[in-house]
Amino acid sequence: MDIIIKENNINLVIRVDVKKKVRLLHFSPFPFQPGLISGEEQKRYSLVEIQCSGENHIENHGTKHSGTLPGNRLVYKTHRDFRTAQGRKLEIEMEDDGFIVISHLQFYDGISIVRSWTEVRNESTTVRGLEYVSSFALSGISKEGLLPWDEKSRVHIPHHTWYGEAQWRQYMLPELGLSQVMDYSFKKLACTNTGSWSTSQFLPMGCYENIECGSILFWQIEHNGSWHWEISDKGQQLYLLLSGPTENENAWWKRLGPGATFTSVPVAVGIMSGNFEEAMQELTKYRRVLRRPHRDNQTLPVIFNDYMNCNFGDPTTEKLLPLIDAAAEVGCEYFCIDCGWYSDGEWWDRVGEWLPSQRRFPGGIKEPLDYIRAKGMVPGLWLELEVMGINCPLASQVPDDWFFTRYGKRVIAHDRYQLDFRNPEVRKHADEVIHRLVEDYGVGYIKMDYNLNAGSGTENNADSFGDGLLSHNRAYLDWLDSIFSRYPELVIENCSSGGMRMDYAMLSRHSIQSSSDQTDYRKNAVIAAACATGVTPEQCAVWSYPLREGDIEEVVFNMVNALLMRIHLSGHLAEISPERLAVVREAIDYYKSIRLKLKDGLPIWPLGLPTFQDPWVSWGLRCGSTTYFAVWRLEGSRETCRIPLTHLKGKQAAVRCGFPASLGCDLEWHQSNGELTIVLPKTNMARIIEIEEK
Repeated sequence: MDIIIKENNINLVIRVDVKKKVRLLHFSPFPFQPGLISGEEQKRYSLVEIQCSGENHIENHGTKHSGTLPGNRLVYKTHRDFRTAQGRKLEIEMEDDGFIVISHLQFYDGISIVRSWTEVRNESTTVRGLEYVSSFALSGISKEGLLPWDEKSRVHIPHHTWYGEAQWRQYMLPELGLSQVMDYSFKKLACTNTGSWSTSQFLPMGCYENIECGSILFWQIEHNGSWHWEISDKGQQLYLLLSGPTENENAWWKRLGPGATFTSVPVAVGIMSGNFEEAMQELTKYRRVLRRPHRDNQTLPVIFNDYMNCNFGDPTTEKLLPLIDAAAEVGCEYFCIDCGWYSDGEWWDRVGEWLPSQRRFPGGIKEPLDYIRAKGMVPGLWLELEVMGINCPLASQVPDDWFFTRYGKRVIAHDRYQLDFRNPEVRKHADEVIHRLVEDYGVGYIKMDYNLNAGSGTENNADSFGDGLLSHNRAYLDWLDSIFSRYPELVIENCSSGGMRMDYAMLSRHSIQSSSDQTDYRKNAVIAAACATGVTPEQCAVWSYPLREGDIEEVVFNMVNALLMRIHLSGHLAEISPERLAVVREAIDYYKSIRLKLKDGLPIWPLGLPTFQDPWVSWGLRCGSTTYFAVWRLEGSRETCRIPLTHLKGKQAAVRCGFPASLGCDLEWHQSNGELTIVLPKTNMARIIEIEEK
């Protein structure tokens, strides 16, 4: 029996063979060619991979997660094909001696992406130990075309770190040591994250490109903790496996007793004929459908935050009042007081009670908050609610089960303990803090930071360290859902030392994401130009921090960094010259004139994805008939750049400098080849360009 589906330009074929084994044979933009996979090869194709303790691996697999048992012993039981509010839904139910596995595949109308997860139920009388459960498993990702897979396969990997977020690089597989040496190897190409920072090494994403056939397979793992993906070979073909935490990589093991159920983390997988840029556009559409609706993503208010290159965690009423005046004057709509408001002095290892400092605010914290409101802005405060400093008075008054523990000791990371949100008392404590900020202080914006990685997990009330972390991750999301249910208009920014938790478990809830802690505005341009790969532009907060000392072009550059995303204005705004302050005001006025178009725009990278070594960088948004894009000249001697805009090739277009209109720049549109020539005579200059199709 074949289950054949064509939905949203995805061709999917699942075969149930004569032995009732379930094979995912085809997930492709191209029609299925029955003779492309031999009967012998089909035996290596699976719909899921699941490894239980005490079971054999049926392949000589090395450390790969292929050839699992009971995964490869599962047989077809039934399937359901129906529609949900999102689109078509396919559920394939399989079994093995009382072990029930359901593979969920959710389509989304008009989007070439499937959301996939695996549900495992133990209906036997025997305990099963789970070591690995795939959320998505696809063999034959390289089967189309005539060339060997190591000659036509390119992968795109999003390297990600503090101060250097969203730095994609592309590789041919042999460049990473994966070559076709026989019908299978022990080598795997893998990206893994372990710990409570979900994106400290990589974004939870990737792309596989068949350059011979012009197709691209792309994915994101939607989890706020440990995860793993791998590409390797079996049966002279490549496979892709996506999962949450694993026993080998992430110290995760789950005891599944009789009657118990485990559900893997969800992943999104897309396939299309096209290139990397088109794949990111498709992901952008999907992310907008996935996330919780919030007015914040429709109106895109301008935010001032007093931290970056400004108060740097040392706020006082005296320092804040002139900043509040300046922020209101240039048109900000939110004003967030960042870290330090809860401590008289050094605060790093004492956080946890979240009570305002009397020394910093002699008239009380409500004085600056009320002043923000009086100036027509929504007040905000910084929190780091998932941790408690080792010298917080409360930390010595509560039991160890409030915190992550390993080997009988509290886990300490950078002078903080990690709170365990499975504990009802921890959630009660967190509820009380949010209640105080929102209902007593009148806060409408919370910057929720998270500045530690708690490692592999906790042993308390867990089958393994990784099991403790996974269940905590899910408990935190449940708590977050309860807060948004209680306060639906509250804006909570997702921040983890900048972008260390830029994942769509968090971003399906949060309306806004901090992109980076980068303090150099020139490097921040490179990060901003790449971040639309990991987050929708209208969710991506980019710092813009005009310096105390600088010229007009420095202010312009700073503002351009944020103008196609969400403005996170900072810097000593009350101390810069009137001429430079006028440029800030011009930028915010311009942003307000275009922001309602930006929220529906699709990203483009005319010069390719940026690196810190590039002399010129550009990215933009296609918004109907208008394309907005930012251009930065960083280093190098070349003052002219030709920017290809392939979607406008052969079209008449009106071109202008959108910001700063007061300064402008030299532009020339070449209709025949779809290129724009721009001249920026100095290094470290930037402009926003508009092109309107005629």
